[in-house]
Amino acid sequence: MQKVSLLVTTYNVREHLAVTLESIEAQDYASIEVVIVDGRSTDGTPDVIRRFAAKHTAPEGQMETAESGRQISVRWISEEDAGLYDAMNKAWAMCSGDIVAVCNDRLCGSDAVTKLVRAIELGGERCIGAHADLVYMDGERIVRTWRMGEGRISQGWMPGHPTLFLKREVYEKYGCYDTDYRCAADYEFMVRFLKDEGNRLAYVPEVLIAMFYGGTSNAGLGNYLLSFREGYRALQKNGVPHPLAITVKRTFRVLRQFLK
Repeated sequence: MQKVSLLVTTYNVREHLAVTLESIEAQDYASIEVVIVDGRSTDGTPDVIRRFAAKHTAPEGQMETAESGRQISVRWISEEDAGLYDAMNKAWAMCSGDIVAVCNDRLCGSDAVTKLVRAIELGGERCIGAHADLVYMDGERIVRTWRMGEGRISQGWMPGHPTLFLKREVYEKYGCYDTDYRCAADYEFMVRFLKDEGNRLAYVPEVLIAMFYGGTSNAGLGNYLLSFREGYRALQKNGVPHPLAITVKRTFRVLRQFLK
């Protein structure tokens, strides 16, 4: 059984965090490690983390539920950081899973983790991870549904980072998130390993993640413009041909999702 590490980064998100952790607890996958890096929140977020960690702490730091045989372990810190991507890098450094995913939103269904892990296991030797579809949520209202599909960087395609489950060796080979980017370090990170044609992602054509609306790269026109510039820069940095054309294609893909 492969261990899955879910990396959770928080700063004054008490209500959202409670939803995220509840969805993790509902998972039927047998071995999950939750790594939480909090940026020294002041709204009660650390109290939510403490209660969650206390529920899943045993003498050896791990709890197995008697009724299901599932194991959930928790590691967490609360300290100042240099922003979201710095916190994600800290969480990665703390994790020990065979498969790693950033989980700052809500997992849809109790088998979301199971489905993504299974897709990786069935994906063959070249498969380095898996991704799925997602919805953007404003409270209980679906703002947008994003059908990711499959494609190539040259087509302006990119998987949804919140849905991405990766083998540990991807981080070990390609490194973590570049904190010089303000809102597109996740995109640059994905460009880094997807530009290598030998790598492939399995795709689960189901909505497995409900994303809280208003994330770092989708919170207003200013952030979209910044994301455009940083996306272009990410492609240039990684030597991907025709970075401007690809960035324009990627922008139109996003606009089509809005129109849908």
